[in-house]
Amino acid sequence: MAKVHITNVVVLDNPSSFFNPFQFELTFECIEELKEDLEWKMIYVGSAESEEHDQVLDTIYVGPVPEGRHIFVFQADPPDFTKIPEQDAVGVTIVLLTCSYRGQEFVRVGYYVNNDYADQEMRENPPPKPLFDKLTRNILASKPRVTRFKINWDDGNTNGNANGHENGHDDEMCYAHGDGPSTSVNVQHDAAMDENSLAMPIENGVRALNENSNSLAMEC
Repeated sequence: MAKVHITNVVVLDNPSSFFNPFQFELTFECIEELKEDLEWKMIYVGSAESEEHDQVLDTIYVGPVPEGRHIFVFQADPPDFTKIPEQDAVGVTIVLLTCSYRGQEFVRVGYYVNNDYADQEMRENPPPKPLFDKLTRNILASKPRVTRFKINWDDGNTNGNANGHENGHDDEMCYAHGDGPSTSVNVQHDAAMDENSLAMPIENGVRALNENSNSLAMEC
């Protein structure tokens, strides 16, 4: 049984300028104390053609984690635009949130991201070279793909991720590996959160969406 369950993800500052930071408010529940850190990564897929263009925007370590519900904001700088192929700068790509324990990834949440010009004329007649300062980033917050994996929570031996259980969006998503900057954050233990906020119907394993707030409550 998984010891950590993501219960809510809210996409903040969306839509936004391409050069604004990514911001996700994550709420998760820990069913028993974890002695070691949870490793969270945010990954930007620069091109569907090759993983070499993927960028790890940030890596943060949360822990040790006491039993209970916790909330924090995962913020990361935008990708290095010089590493994005020009043909992939405008259009749809993916941003991934992953979490691992003792080097074992047990959940990832993927969102489609649409980068396009705010100006109608530029959309109809795009410049020959992408103008990143004119791009607007829009994360499709209501259509995430949640993938979870069975891991060994009790020791450092990995079970592998080949038998991951998936729920959410049915389309296959790219996944990237890589190294990036790392920081540590403290989690806020949210003992006062209204339990009724999670009392929503579950559809296909994913709780009901709140389109106005771009929020998603998930069973992982």
